[in-house]
Amino acid sequence: MGVYGIDLGTTNSAIARIDADGRPEVLIGMSGESTVPSVVLFASAFDHLVGEGARRQARLDPEHVCSLVKRRMGDAQWRFAAHGETWSAPAVSALILKSLAADAEFGGGEPVRRAVITVPAYFGDEERRATIQAGTYAGLDVAGVLSEPIAAAFSYGFGRLDGSVDVGKGGARETVLVYDLGGGTFDATVIELADRRISVLAVEGDHQLGGADWDERIALYLSQQFCAANPDAEDPLDDSAGSQMLVLAAERAKRELSEADSTEVVVAHDGVRAVVTLTRDQLESMTASLLRRTIDLTRDCLEAAAKRGITHVDRLLLVGGSSRMPMVARELKNELGLVGELRDPDLSVARGAALYGEKLEMERLIVADLVTRGRLRDGATLNEAAPADLEQSVSRVAASFGQPVSLVRRMLEIQVDTVVSRGFGVLALDSHYGLAAAWLVHRNQTLPVRVRRSFGTVREDQDQIELTIVEQQGQAASVRPEDTKVLVEGRIRGIPPGYPAGSEVRVTFEMGFDGVLHVTAHHVDADMPLTLSAQTGATLSQSEVARELDQVQRTRRRDS
Repeated sequence: MGVYGIDLGTTNSAIARIDADGRPEVLIGMSGESTVPSVVLFASAFDHLVGEGARRQARLDPEHVCSLVKRRMGDAQWRFAAHGETWSAPAVSALILKSLAADAEFGGGEPVRRAVITVPAYFGDEERRATIQAGTYAGLDVAGVLSEPIAAAFSYGFGRLDGSVDVGKGGARETVLVYDLGGGTFDATVIELADRRISVLAVEGDHQLGGADWDERIALYLSQQFCAANPDAEDPLDDSAGSQMLVLAAERAKRELSEADSTEVVVAHDGVRAVVTLTRDQLESMTASLLRRTIDLTRDCLEAAAKRGITHVDRLLLVGGSSRMPMVARELKNELGLVGELRDPDLSVARGAALYGEKLEMERLIVADLVTRGRLRDGATLNEAAPADLEQSVSRVAASFGQPVSLVRRMLEIQVDTVVSRGFGVLALDSHYGLAAAWLVHRNQTLPVRVRRSFGTVREDQDQIELTIVEQQGQAASVRPEDTKVLVEGRIRGIPPGYPAGSEVRVTFEMGFDGVLHVTAHHVDADMPLTLSAQTGATLSQSEVARELDQVQRTRRRDS
């Protein structure tokens, strides 16, 4: 039983696994579609519907339909209220994950236990933790959290690095720009493929920007045209059901205009109707500022990569369903001189996640095999194994997977290096600025990160130390506390007297490939440590976790 790959999208989600031939396949659920709308209808306090049925119901029962919840991940205060119950973003997301797992079992015949879940590259620590929490609520063992553009590049790069093309093992290097415009998030990522290695060099993005913003602009235009044709009627946007209807109509029009130059939209509300003609030129004009934002972020990403020695890009991959809009490829070519390639924009992320999950599972089993046989000490990495022992273990694991030895060996050889999407630091007293952010981890720094910095106590006989961990907001790492986002706070209490001002406080930041931050502070002389690895503002209290876990487990899925 392998590790599944899940693209938990803002507007649509998908789940994939590795087939008998070692290739990723997206599973078709009970709806008959490869993607499922990330929409939840709460029909009652104990009954819910996920997917297309919920999306259709949004027009009839908008107050009980939750969509775009991914944009709320990491917001500890947000709740969706329905039928006297409240749901956090991880809890709503867990219902989507459970539905995907049920669909996968329906399509594949085996339960989903372990999964890699993807997130936007620009997600911070809180959002990533919330995603892990959602997986836990859904009853999944989250094997890893993988950035979406990395997953897309892994899907693409696996074909390039598996021996079919001479990239790696001393062959050519290839630099890829991934432009990922999804339903609710945008990421630009520069990735290098070389030496059986996928290296992320720079990331930029905005997880509050995506195709849904195009839909809102279109919906506003449709409303204006309807009201102009029917001046005595109520504005559809003033009514929740009418607003949902307009957004659904806008999404359909956007899709149609990716293929046609013009479309007609029927808007019926308040007993009257209007037929609104919308052209592709009009759509592009009213959403030009949104596209400009993505191009500006892409330029910033390319500039960050240039600082690491990347002077040109060989390929431009267009990922995310909204990248299908003709304006995207055209303007990227005009602005950057790059010709974009659409490679299964809706499915490449799920496929890449499945490949990465298979890699993690193979590595786990090989390590366990070597440790069990006494060929590797517990806690060691595969790099420490003897080549002969490793080769024998690869053969045994390949047999258990029913896969060629060459595939397992290739999975081990392909490595993924990535970077942090934001800077992380602590608030400390500065002689020039007063209380200021001291940055230990910088945006686009290569993972894994382990950095240590020493600070001094403020006064003699200081009996406690307050530690405030902050995350960078925006593109510039400002020293002003008001420009940062507080992730977590903690204290070392009860420090005995006798230590002078300036006594060393050693702070260590550690972050693995999953992008989750772990912090340790240590008063060196008093030998008093503080660990803040399990807490962020997105973490619920234990009572809330227990309540929501029970809530998710006892809510029944209604099949549409």
